[in-house]
Amino acid sequence: MEDTQTVSKYDRIRGGLHNVALFTKPSTIKNVQAITGKSETYVVETARYEDQGDTIFIEALDENGLTRLALPPKVANAIAAQRDALTRRRRSMVSRAVMKARIAAGEAIGFQRKRA
Repeated sequence: MEDTQTVSKYDRIRGGLHNVALFTKPSTIKNVQAITGKSETYVVETARYEDQGDTIFIEALDENGLTRLALPPKVANAIAAQRDALTRRRRSMVSRAVMKARIAAGEAIGFQRKRA
């Protein structure tokens, strides 16, 4: 049996940042799966406290119930770094494809100044 007097880790972390950290407005995202029609609702909020980094709070609600996570700054930084790495790789791939298409079209490629 669960003790109702125990404060969850999520509430403890969020409560510790209340009135001292800068919070974003909560964003609510509803995801409906096309095949099954089942829906999930996410509430995402970020808190920034001085130089300690960003803490991300996630509440996920689905048919199994509510799950709450408080992602510490190290995890938030890892997510941001991975997203940036994917963005760099994707831009590089697109740039290569555009350059190959320009060369195939017979365009003269060079790093020359444009004439006025």
